[in-house]
Amino acid sequence: MELRLDPALAQALDDLADAQDRLPEEIAEAAVRRYLREEGAHVRALATRLAKEHAELLRRLGE
Repeated sequence: MELRLDPALAQALDDLADAQDRLPEEIAEAAVRRYLREEGAHVRALATRLAKEHAELLRRLGE
């Protein structure tokens, strides 16, 4: 996979990686992992809330 960043974002990523003595790819991978974990939790919470709010309808549809 290739990730294309605008020049300012690429420079900020390079600067952060340099400051942390890490590779830019490591920083980007950690950011993607964090994003997926947080968004996954958000989606699961939303799905749980909707399932509770519409439990009766879901039950009837399953009959």
